Amino acid sequence: MKWKEMAKPNKKGPIKTIMIFCAKCRAPLYKYRKGGKGALVKCFVERIVEDHTNKQCECPNCQSTFARETLIRGTPAYKMIGGKVMAK
Repeated sequence: MKWKEMAKPNKKGPIKTIMIFCAKCRAPLYKYRKGGKGALVKCFVERIVEDHTNKQCECPNCQSTFARETLIRGTPAYKMIGGKVMAK
């Protein structure tokens, strides 16, 4: 059996955009092209359309950390901390 390399996320990405807000103070964080209908677990950096943060993974209003920087399948991404963000 041949081992297959894990697929990278689609470069163009999905068309549907969502707004991501801080769950604590409701400040806008990102406008993001999300694929699928599941919960927001990770954000690929290349899919972020608008970035409202001053410091990576930190809310510009209340300075709470809402995500951690990581590499997912070799692509830079932010792994969301449960309950820290909400998406609409």
